Amino acid sequence: MASSDRPSATDPEALLDGGLDAGLAPPQEERVGEGGLPPDLSPELAAVPRSEELFAPVRADVELCYQTYGDPDDPTVLLVMGLGGHLTWWPDRMCRMLALEGFHVVRYDNRDVGRSTRVRSRVGKASVVQAFLGRPVSVPYTMADLAEDGVLLLDHLGIDRAHVAGVSMGGMIAQTIAVDHPDRVLSLTSIMSTTGNRRVGWQHPRLLPSLLSPRRPDLESYVASTALMARLIGSPAYADTPEGIRARAVETHGRGVSGSGILRQMLAILTQPDRTRALGDLRIPVAVVHGKQDRMVHVSGGRATAAAVPGARLTLVEGMGHDLPAGLWPLFVDVISRTATRAG
Repeated sequence: MASSDRPSATDPEALLDGGLDAGLAPPQEERVGEGGLPPDLSPELAAVPRSEELFAPVRADVELCYQTYGDPDDPTVLLVMGLGGHLTWWPDRMCRMLALEGFHVVRYDNRDVGRSTRVRSRVGKASVVQAFLGRPVSVPYTMADLAEDGVLLLDHLGIDRAHVAGVSMGGMIAQTIAVDHPDRVLSLTSIMSTTGNRRVGWQHPRLLPSLLSPRRPDLESYVASTALMARLIGSPAYADTPEGIRARAVETHGRGVSGSGILRQMLAILTQPDRTRALGDLRIPVAVVHGKQDRMVHVSGGRATAAAVPGARLTLVEGMGHDLPAGLWPLFVDVISRTATRAG
């Protein structure tokens, strides 16, 4: 991808479709001091190697932005983010914590997000509404395409097999990687996600207008819409501060936002197949984590995912909504690590 195609804070595509909100509340703030590290970061965490943001040409027309932590010789954990979520929404401290558990951590921007390729295909909100109603629509790409992007990133890095963890849409992508590319996945951790069965994991109907309502692309409007989504879908027991919400919104806006990109991702979600039967064929360690107060993906989605996979372990969290709050980072790290350990 030519450098001029890379999105920026002034990406003209952010003007399209009103700059939609994403479907995941951004992570809580990590204060940054000298050297780009939080001032309260322990020496052990600060010593974890972290790459710059790099670019992988995984297809002729798709380049993914990614970043790594830890020793490349350690087993890899591929972290897959949700709708509209940037790689930075996998909190830096949490990635360092995973690396200290003995993993080579890879986080990346899905296509149409952050610094990865913007797909050149226009879609309208009417198509999203039609797909939401279960009617056939044309899509620029599918969930299987997003899953293959992750596998192609592993190819680029020379990684044969990885532990895969995903949140929300990222959980759907991670499940699809495990189903479509079983030889590439050592273990699977699915967080606040669902199987693709429309009878489970539904979104609270009051959220759709907020997702589709017009937003101006300027920074202050983006900060305001981010704060709104945090109130609507964030974890009630682990609420972030207004200062934290603003700091993360500023960082995300600076990496580039795209309303039309979120529309394309939403179509991939709304037209995904039901993976229930295919998940039943998995023979790898699988863990499922879901918040009991999740309004974006109802907890029934997590229950159905765990029920579909033989031997899957389900963790339901009281007070957790649809985000990755700082108070639960140790839990997420522990679940991913324990699941990987079960793979041997």
